[in-house]
Amino acid sequence: MVESVIAWLVVGAIAGWLAGLIVKGGGFGLIGNIVIGIVGAVVAGWLLPQLGIAIGSGIVRAIINAAIGGVIVLVILSLIRRA
Repeated sequence: MVESVIAWLVVGAIAGWLAGLIVKGGGFGLIGNIVIGIVGAVVAGWLLPQLGIAIGSGIVRAIINAAIGGVIVLVILSLIRRA
């Protein structure tokens, strides 16, 4: 149980950091990046199978999918901020 929570936090942090690098000015600090990464993982977990996209396997897949979802979340957040 504790290991899975730690894995979620690590994947979220890495994915949020990657998403922040891809979307310039999108970083929110460590805690914000973890949240963006976890939310991104949920978004990508729903969206990518709908599009028929499957990338990698294991922890690498989780990080890539969460980063893709994180980018989507950051783009949406930046559009909302500008409005």
